Amino acid sequence: MLEPGVSIKVGVVGASGYAGQELVALLLRHPRAELVAVTSRQYAGQRVAKVFPRFEGRTDLLFSEPDPDQLSGQVQAVFLALPHKAAAEIAAAFHARGVVVYDLSADFRLRSRALYEATYQTEHPAPELLAEAVYGLPERYRADLRVAQLVACPGCYPTSVILAAAPALAAGIVEPAPILINSLSGVSGAGRKAVETSLFCECNESVRAYGRPFHRHLPEMEQELSAACGLEVRASFTPHLVPVNRGIVTNVQMPLRVPVSEAKARLPEVYAEAYAREPFVRWLGMGGMPDTKLVVGTNLCEVGVHVDERVGMVWAGSAIDNLVKGASGQALQAFNIRFGFVETEGLPLL
Repeated sequence: MLEPGVSIKVGVVGASGYAGQELVALLLRHPRAELVAVTSRQYAGQRVAKVFPRFEGRTDLLFSEPDPDQLSGQVQAVFLALPHKAAAEIAAAFHARGVVVYDLSADFRLRSRALYEATYQTEHPAPELLAEAVYGLPERYRADLRVAQLVACPGCYPTSVILAAAPALAAGIVEPAPILINSLSGVSGAGRKAVETSLFCECNESVRAYGRPFHRHLPEMEQELSAACGLEVRASFTPHLVPVNRGIVTNVQMPLRVPVSEAKARLPEVYAEAYAREPFVRWLGMGGMPDTKLVVGTNLCEVGVHVDERVGMVWAGSAIDNLVKGASGQALQAFNIRFGFVETEGLPLL
């Protein structure tokens, strides 16, 4: 743990996307993080506050090129808000130079190289680091995050699914297959680049499913839910795009493994115990219905559970802000744990 008043010098690589901007905003408010570098190939040499006026008066930093050789001498920790594959190459360079890396891409989330390459249809740029990377979900891996040098920050959809479903699976109350998952995400989840399906006229007044029959976040969900219960989880996942800027609401339906009466008796205790000491999970109790309006702009995840005795299923739901608990805020939460800061420091609860 660092002495009071000591700060950590940090950088954000890929700071011009939605998650990168959110990281910059959070780090500028963090009392123990000193933001000393932000990179963007597109805006290199320009003032951050000129490109994004929301930062006027808060920082005089210029965007720079993402050069690990130059930046490693400036930072102790770095956040990578880059696409998969591009992130791994830079992560390996920073890691080799002793910088603590928080990778928001998918490059180190899957433990299996073969599964990564099948999912993302490309060779892994740094397979030698897969065994070292720590999955950055604090509610599941807090002890490992205290010493991690390379953190694979979870995807937004998997975060919402794991926090909703893992306690029921770990307690043996539900079957590991077949699990049905439906998620609805705001448009910022698609990133900041110009894509026809993300244009206002395409999204406004429209709700649609996509990513069927296979979404690339599904293996990550199955990996972590399987780890939670010690059994092979198999799930069907349907994501939807909804016309809001940010937020994810997720519904997970799991077949009961125990009698209805036992499930009703045990589930409240299981979830209450799982999240009693978690500062960023709001357990709504049995019958609770998570709502994105109550978590957007915060690092919170709301979780509620129902038992549908008519069909013998457990419904577990969650709501998060995809850019905060689903990305930048969760990365900063892991950063706080690693450097011995108060876990909630610099992170919005309201």
